[in-house]
Amino acid sequence: MPRRRIGFWYRFAAVLCKPPLVVLIKRDWRGMEHIPAEGGFITAVNHNSHIDPFAYAHFQYNTGRVPRFLAKSGLFKKGFVGAAMRGTGQIPVYRETTDALSAFRAAIDAVERGECVAFYPEGTITRDPDQWPMTGKTGAARVALQTKCPVIPVAQWGANELLPPYAKKPNLLPRKTHQVLAGPPVDLTDFYDKEMTPDLLKEATEVIMAAITRQLEEVRGEKAPETTYDPRQERIEQRRRTAAQNNSQAKAEQEEGQGT
Repeated sequence: MPRRRIGFWYRFAAVLCKPPLVVLIKRDWRGMEHIPAEGGFITAVNHNSHIDPFAYAHFQYNTGRVPRFLAKSGLFKKGFVGAAMRGTGQIPVYRETTDALSAFRAAIDAVERGECVAFYPEGTITRDPDQWPMTGKTGAARVALQTKCPVIPVAQWGANELLPPYAKKPNLLPRKTHQVLAGPPVDLTDFYDKEMTPDLLKEATEVIMAAITRQLEEVRGEKAPETTYDPRQERIEQRRRTAAQNNSQAKAEQEEGQGT
């Protein structure tokens, strides 16, 4: 696959990050043939560890198509971190905007320039108890439908065994294997040239998340649950359980008071 111009800052970051990654993690990477050699595209990746962005970036760097991650705009403003973020071409997300599509304008521009934009559609590390992908946010679908670019589903597993979700200390031994499986582009043509309503974006996002989950099933060699974990629904259920518990406790206290 031909290598595009990567630039000083990305090469500098690779010099810093690749040696410890090579030491800490073995690699089982598949599906690089699905990464487009030319033109803009999106990769949609599952997220299960604080260090998997580095491990995944290593995989993507080795394809010759470096990823441009979305990050909070404040990280770009000053100091070494800001210089590195700007120099490596990462994409600021302006969360203060009220226009959801404008928040991803820079991502759309990057795709239209022929870049690879990496999305974690879940928005955060999965909260699924068995670390399967959760329901996704609609940002990747928005950019994909606006640009009609390829969306490559990518599943990864292994960085989470080195540093489990929300853990503070790594589990270094035995040495873990970072598995990556990139799949063929997700077919979103049924959603093209239609009004981007919330329902349409939700449905397109579900198609993207289903593709990532199928890749992860192959990596893990097991089936995902039939119902995708939805953190918003879980919060609703938790509030319902808490309210029911409080009502039950209040009723018991009232009955106890009447009895005395």
